[in-house]
Amino acid sequence: SHQVYSPRLLQPLLPPGVLAPVLGVEAREPNGNSLVDTEMLGLGPSIEFLGPDAEIYMHFMRNHCCYDAVPTSSKLVVFDTSLQIKKAFFALVANGVRAAPLWDSKQQCFVGMLTITDFINILHRYYRSPLVSQSSWLPSAPQTASQVYLQGCFKPLVCISPTDSLFDAVYSLIKNKIHRLPVIEPVSGNVLHILTHKRILKFLHIFVSRGSKPRFLQRTIQELGIGTFRDVAMVQDSAPVYMALEIFVDRRVSALPVINHAGEVVGLYSRFDVIHLAAQKSYNNLDISVGESLKQRTVCLEGVLTCHPYETMEDVIDRIAKEQVHRLVLVDERNIPRGIISLSDILQALVLTPAGIDALKS
Repeated sequence: SHQVYSPRLLQPLLPPGVLAPVLGVEAREPNGNSLVDTEMLGLGPSIEFLGPDAEIYMHFMRNHCCYDAVPTSSKLVVFDTSLQIKKAFFALVANGVRAAPLWDSKQQCFVGMLTITDFINILHRYYRSPLVSQSSWLPSAPQTASQVYLQGCFKPLVCISPTDSLFDAVYSLIKNKIHRLPVIEPVSGNVLHILTHKRILKFLHIFVSRGSKPRFLQRTIQELGIGTFRDVAMVQDSAPVYMALEIFVDRRVSALPVINHAGEVVGLYSRFDVIHLAAQKSYNNLDISVGESLKQRTVCLEGVLTCHPYETMEDVIDRIAKEQVHRLVLVDERNIPRGIISLSDILQALVLTPAGIDALKS
């Protein structure tokens, strides 16, 4: 269903990384030694990605267009740029979506995307501003999506045509470090769908279960060197939510493993958790702990799922696809975090690396 929200009543108007230590929160052993010093997993492109059978998924993605991955039915919410920011974020929560294309009625075209990242940036910028009281910071923030857009907070719109290949979609997502890619019909200018890493991997996973598989799927994560194994930042469960926002903004990461005093993984705090501060109207209290914030979740969000260095690539892909999560936290036998494997890491390895492209580092 396609909806554009009116700036007044929110009624349908017309159809239309590398994770790094931050703020002293670093992965450490219970004895105080840095995990970075005590374990360095083998990295670097494996020769397995160079074999002929390694190109199976690359060819598959080049031979299928974006329209092939568009579901028969899905929810798509579109915001007019004149919509109030506060109402827009509430609408994201109410509709259970994480982003919405922005329509400029004057230009008669889509000009950007309003995402959870924008909400985080506004929270981070205005929450502790010396010119704004904590009880009134949100009214002092930009009032409309258009104002945020004009302030340069939005990136230029990155989109793709339904006839472009899924290979191009994967490259665009990873190269531009975005999580949502609008599929726009070039003639009508309509948004057909918003492609994500998760949707593309799900589409690919269906193919995986039916066809032949590359041999590298039977190699372990450590052998292939897929993921981020060094300088993994995380947040302690006792740290304030505002500290998590600092890390999101400074390091442009999408989720943080939450650790207890012993360094064990006890949760995962993601960008999507932040948008629910709006749903709970608790965005005026970002000094509560991350652990307490996770306990106050009103809906079931992505939990923390783990994997081990000795597990195979196929096992990791199956787990991510089955549980519909965006990442796995790599842990040792004591549940101490050693790294993170994201959907970007997996799609890079399956699709782009066999083509000789490293979009993660470009």
